Amino acid sequence: MLTNKRWVHVPGDDDEGGAVYRDASGDIPPTRRPKEYLEFGDDGTVRKLATGADDRAHEVDRTTWSQKDGKVVFNFGAAGNRGGEEHQIVEQAPDKLVIRKQ
Repeated sequence: MLTNKRWVHVPGDDDEGGAVYRDASGDIPPTRRPKEYLEFGDDGTVRKLATGADDRAHEVDRTTWSQKDGKVVFNFGAAGNRGGEEHQIVEQAPDKLVIRKQ
């Protein structure tokens, strides 16, 4: 359910619970903003992708994910992924993830 999908951030759905990501193959409302995607691999990798001016996604960061207290966690944002902010999936459904920075 989590892996081998591309998840797109839908900022209009964000709330106090966290950032909302939806299955990118679903019905996503159009936006003029650059898109941010996450891809979780079976091998424990998670890739962050972003769209550029031509709307093609390119990788901007990569790290690994793991389980912590029954939740999926990963860090982005620091050299070697040490000291970056921890992200945690706090809600997971077949077509939706809610991710909170810890």
